[in-house]
Amino acid sequence: MSKPLALVTGGSRGIGRAIVERLLKEDYEVLNFSRHPAAQSLSGETFESVDLMSPAATSQAIEHWSDKREMVHLVNNAGMIHVAALEEVTPLQVQEMVNLNLMAPMLLTQALVPAMKRQGQGRVVNIGSRAGLGKKGRTVYSATKAGLVGMTRTWALELAKYGVTVNLIAPGAIGTALFLDANPENSEQTRQLKASVPLGRIGKPEEIAHTVAMFFDPLAGYTTGQVLYICGGLSVGQAG
Repeated sequence: MSKPLALVTGGSRGIGRAIVERLLKEDYEVLNFSRHPAAQSLSGETFESVDLMSPAATSQAIEHWSDKREMVHLVNNAGMIHVAALEEVTPLQVQEMVNLNLMAPMLLTQALVPAMKRQGQGRVVNIGSRAGLGKKGRTVYSATKAGLVGMTRTWALELAKYGVTVNLIAPGAIGTALFLDANPENSEQTRQLKASVPLGRIGKPEEIAHTVAMFFDPLAGYTTGQVLYICGGLSVGQAG
């Protein structure tokens, strides 16, 4: 019997890479839709170069793979951010973030729904952000991540009768390579950031991956439409 195939977007680095590695350990095969491959491929992983900012390219890629294998496990992880104050936001920034942060998850989920209905099961995990609650310089990013919350809840209601769960993970500050490059370990900026987190530290990509695996577990079948903040308590309130 073949292993189930899980589709992960943006699985070549950062949080996405940790998710791919964890799902492989959980005995899934993983299809990684990203622009560029990871530095090292893993056994059980298939990479497909896809420009997820292009609705046409996204639709073409998922149609191709849906014809080859039925998939009922999806992690919409890929996302992008343009940091800009309100008066500096451009229409191009809006379009790019809407295409990648909202349109791509919708197109991919739409494409897998027929297989989920046929099998009477499915798992969709969307990766949002604590910034969806609001953050300076994040007008469009916050809007798209908040929009993904609304989509998650709507899809959960629409797909529940087919045995499909849809949930969202909203990470706070996570120590990916890109994050650590911008926030050196011993810098004052990083010290202040840690001090603002009730748990007093930066999160690990593996902690997000663990939560994905939790939502994928068969015993999570009664959990749907939920938003889980993995942020060290920052969504509750600042320490002190």
